[in-house]
Amino acid sequence: MLISEKRENPGTWAEWRNQTQHRWPLPLAALDYAMEWIVYKLSNWRFLEALEYLGRFGVLIAVIFYFAESGDRLKQKHYQAWQVINSAQDKGGNGGRIDALEQLNADGVSLVGVNLSSAFLMGVQLPKARLARSNFDEADARNANFHQAILADASLQYANLRDAHLENVSFARSDLTDADLVGADLTNADLTGAILEDADLRNANLTGVKWASLKSVKDLNVFGVKNAAFVTWALAHGAISKP
Repeated sequence: MLISEKRENPGTWAEWRNQTQHRWPLPLAALDYAMEWIVYKLSNWRFLEALEYLGRFGVLIAVIFYFAESGDRLKQKHYQAWQVINSAQDKGGNGGRIDALEQLNADGVSLVGVNLSSAFLMGVQLPKARLARSNFDEADARNANFHQAILADASLQYANLRDAHLENVSFARSDLTDADLVGADLTNADLTGAILEDADLRNANLTGVKWASLKSVKDLNVFGVKNAAFVTWALAHGAISKP
């Protein structure tokens, strides 16, 4: 800010003309001299100095209000995201749900009970998401990332989870009937009490998976599954192995 900078008196025309380093034509020199006087007078005008301080104070007030209202802006952002998700319930396609879900999850918002049936969610990034009791029936979540998410007591019937990242995901008591899990990574996932009837686990990675008390593995395809103990147990309880 230059308003509060005090300027020296330009002096008389003759003094200023002798001191200036510019040898402009007389009309331009006179104009420059006049400007010097105007700047000098304004630099000593207290009203302008007061305006400068008021401007700085106004900026400070604006900053304070900006941070004070940040909570309301965040709530509004979350409200709009939920509107996108809820208005697209039971509808196919994306409908902006991928961005809305990722935004809410990134802000630590719980997604418990969300209805995403038939949604196109290919490649959605929802690591550590809280999705217990959610509905993913017939949803397309190929190549999705649910690393360490909680999908306990969820419904994922006919869900497409091909090549999805499901490491450390909790599917406890969830219904994965007819789910497509081909090539998915379920390393250390929790399948306790889950239903895998007619699901497709071909070439999936079940290393370290928890599979105690599985309710049903009837016609579950375990061809190429990485976990020999699970494959042996599943085949003995109604699973199949077909390329």
